[in-house]
Amino acid sequence: MDASSGERCPDWDPRSAEVQIDQIRAYDHMRETCPVAYSDYLGWSLFRHADILQVLTDHETFSNVVSRHPSVPNGMDPPQHTFYRRMIDPYFTRERVETFEPECRRVAGDLLEALGTAPSFEAMTCLAEPYAVGIQCGFLGWPASLHEPLLQWVRQNRQATLARDTDAMAAIALEFDGHIRSQLKWREEAGDAAPDDITTSLVRQTVDGKRLDHGEIVSILRNWTVGELGTIAACVGIIVHFLAENPEIQTGLRLDRSGLSPAIEEILRLHGPLVSNRRTALRPVMIGGRRIEAGERITVIWTSANRDARAFEAADRYCPMRDQGPNLLYGAGIHICPGAALARMQLRVMIDELLSAIRPFSLLTGTEPLRAVYPASGFASVSLQIDR
Repeated sequence: MDASSGERCPDWDPRSAEVQIDQIRAYDHMRETCPVAYSDYLGWSLFRHADILQVLTDHETFSNVVSRHPSVPNGMDPPQHTFYRRMIDPYFTRERVETFEPECRRVAGDLLEALGTAPSFEAMTCLAEPYAVGIQCGFLGWPASLHEPLLQWVRQNRQATLARDTDAMAAIALEFDGHIRSQLKWREEAGDAAPDDITTSLVRQTVDGKRLDHGEIVSILRNWTVGELGTIAACVGIIVHFLAENPEIQTGLRLDRSGLSPAIEEILRLHGPLVSNRRTALRPVMIGGRRIEAGERITVIWTSANRDARAFEAADRYCPMRDQGPNLLYGAGIHICPGAALARMQLRVMIDELLSAIRPFSLLTGTEPLRAVYPASGFASVSLQIDR
């Protein structure tokens, strides 16, 4: 705190070039040198696994209501959150996930077939992003005509968020809401002839005896779609980059797919697809020797927590058979990701199809992967070559 001005002095700049060059390395450094750090941009950032777990599991002290815009149910606290979460969970049952797996294989297979005999390709634009859009539209029952608009929307939203351009963010949000509302309107007008899909089900959904209004449905679908498109694409990019850099692990998974699921979980522990989430302190609290006042913003840095040696032995090493219990890849507490099983299946399917469809691959000679910058994680570009 600056005694002369009464303002809090920043401990770090999360948007600095030094951080963005390699976010993972920067967060590792912060975890060991300043694990509870203040910045004007993010408020209080937490880097240690134990501190983050404390925040995630104490919803009476740390609120998920972090925006004036409604967010169903991510931006809610109990008891309101409880009603909506109870409604949402059945959309991600094991039966629904298993039923959807063939469609994911079809989407992945079509994308891989389109590569043909190309000696090299850029993984994010050729595989990761179109796969994420294709499976999300398939899951929700949206038409293929929305694939390209959604891809463009994700990229524009990422740029506006990075620039903190609130006017652009508001315009982009309205554009996305328009896509969703058109799908809702069409289903309402179709009545009994509407397709039997998740979006139609939400149109008819009730919570605590009341039908969801359009704003609530839009919020739910926005959360699902933004989360799916951003994180699934980032995950695919991170995994293929790791396998390209580690040919012996790639070879092992080609020979024995039984280790694919734990391998994916461990790769994404080492390099998480989602950098952070926000909370707000509801009352004064001490974390890591720092006093956080009621109403102050808190940012939990997932990608740091999952690399904390206090929670994972040899935390910076790839150990796929380790206990993944502490892994916060899908969160923890009452807000743990409801679609975790769906995401795990989608990633397993894509990597399984990739290893079956193309020969061993490596990073394209003469190119460097382009890292994503906050708030994104992973890579903006990963060029691969098929080895001869």
